Amino acid sequence: MENRSKSAASFRKKLRTWYKTHCRKLPWRENQDPYRIWISEVMLQQTTVQAVLPYYRLWIKLFPDVVSLSKAPLQKVLKAWQGLGYYQRAKNLHKASKIINDKFETQIPQNYEELRKLPGFGPYTTAAVLSFAFNKPYIALDANVRRVLMRLMSLEGEPNPNNDDALLQFLKSYLSRKGMSLLNQALMELGALVCRPKNPFCLLCPISEFCQAFEEGKQEVIPRPKKRNYAKIEAVVAIIRGNGKYLIQKRPPKGLLADLWEFPGGKRKAGEKLEEALQRELKEELSAETKKGKLLTKVHHTYTQFQVTLYAYECSLKNEPHLNKDHHKWVTLRALRRYPVPSGSAKIIKFLEKREKIHGQE
Repeated sequence: MENRSKSAASFRKKLRTWYKTHCRKLPWRENQDPYRIWISEVMLQQTTVQAVLPYYRLWIKLFPDVVSLSKAPLQKVLKAWQGLGYYQRAKNLHKASKIINDKFETQIPQNYEELRKLPGFGPYTTAAVLSFAFNKPYIALDANVRRVLMRLMSLEGEPNPNNDDALLQFLKSYLSRKGMSLLNQALMELGALVCRPKNPFCLLCPISEFCQAFEEGKQEVIPRPKKRNYAKIEAVVAIIRGNGKYLIQKRPPKGLLADLWEFPGGKRKAGEKLEEALQRELKEELSAETKKGKLLTKVHHTYTQFQVTLYAYECSLKNEPHLNKDHHKWVTLRALRRYPVPSGSAKIIKFLEKREKIHGQE
């Protein structure tokens, strides 16, 4: 037992020393502001630090605290989030900020049960905020930490939450309640910089002597990569222009890409020609018929579970479309930049901007 205690103390010391020397200087680490830590942790889910940095800086400029976020219109929040994906995260941030502002007097709760009940606060986010901001004794288990622990244990398989109980039990024997915030962040940083998914820098690892996978030469195959099977979708969209403005519509408030704006159109059915799909979609959505459209551009984008190819057609309508003032808008190309749109639609907008610049229409 004494040897195990000494081993755990050595583990903590080596990890802590390495982190203090090698940790990256990131804006959310400048202090222990719980709001900024919360925003960064939600942004970093499924995303790299480098990708997040510009979004984080803009977000803090627009919404520097809980109060400003709670009072912001949802559309402005979604626009600030555009490009990060998983838009439900932004909606949950908005909902939670309102509850924190109204129920907790603008202060993020320090109680696990209270924090866990807020929208978007899953086990990881709750533990991360409580640990990093308030130094509470909770272990934040993200993808980086999960990978580090699986290698330390030489635990084979995919890095999924099914192993979390075993990983947490293993890690508890090495950690102490004191300084949990720093140790949590050190494990994450180690996974990001050293114990990488591919080609880990084992010779630079401060805790390689504790790593069973390194000893067995299995660090390259643990954990096993997750298999991804993307559904492939083809969709057609109509670029309808009138009086210098483009017609856009709002997606439903629930479901995929909820509350975002897009060009009219939809999925191509099996055996359907692109032009036929376009005619059908416009009839269903706008009760309108279109003359034969001209294909402007084709864009590809990969989302979490599917890959989409969007075919954008320039269209002229034969009759006036049936529009709903809450769900349809005519907007200029410049104004389009203010609307939150799916990433595929954003690529079409960039094409339109480039085209109008060339033709000198702006």
